[in-house]
Amino acid sequence: MTLDLFGPPAAGIDTTPPWREDIAVGAVLLRRYALDGMADLLTALAAVTAAAPFRHLATPGGYDMSVAMTNCGALGWVTDRHGYRYAPRDPASGLPWPAMPPAFARLAREAAAAAGFAGFEPDACLINRYAPGARMGLHQDKNERDMGQPIVTVSLGLPATFLFGGPRREDRAQRLPVTHGDVVAWGGPARLYFHGVLPVKDGHHPQLGPQRISLTFRKAG
Repeated sequence: MTLDLFGPPAAGIDTTPPWREDIAVGAVLLRRYALDGMADLLTALAAVTAAAPFRHLATPGGYDMSVAMTNCGALGWVTDRHGYRYAPRDPASGLPWPAMPPAFARLAREAAAAAGFAGFEPDACLINRYAPGARMGLHQDKNERDMGQPIVTVSLGLPATFLFGGPRREDRAQRLPVTHGDVVAWGGPARLYFHGVLPVKDGHHPQLGPQRISLTFRKAG
């Protein structure tokens, strides 16, 4: 599938300045935050995914994930029958993961600071691709060494419903609609809150086509 990652924004895209929504103590939704500089972001995304293509990884239970994924940065998140972990090399090629593009790192730093987490320097970016119907179950990000560092995730392409729960899996999760350019950042007391994504609905984004992509930045090592 060939997608026009480099085309200009389509007519009708809302370029209203971003705004902030506090969703929990330590968790913030920054609407449209990533729209500024989107061209550089998508160019960098295309380069990363050309060097380390998307793939469907298997869970420790032996099931293929519905979400396709890849990574960039010094470390990449991987899963297989041996468990979940960070690794410095792409298991498919044996090569180091592509370096984190400056546009990625800058967005992560600035979004974290806007959410109240100054000094964030991510060393891992997990890139997930959601085709229509793909989802991500409720989970915690807990493979990182320093839980004092926040998580920053950026939504690109098709809209989705981001689930943000509490410290227990059974806690009721908020359903947050997220669209192209939205950023969610959480840390502090919300750092280990459960979160996920409901199945993505059919659609076609003017720049990314029939898919949603998320960039999730972490300080893993």
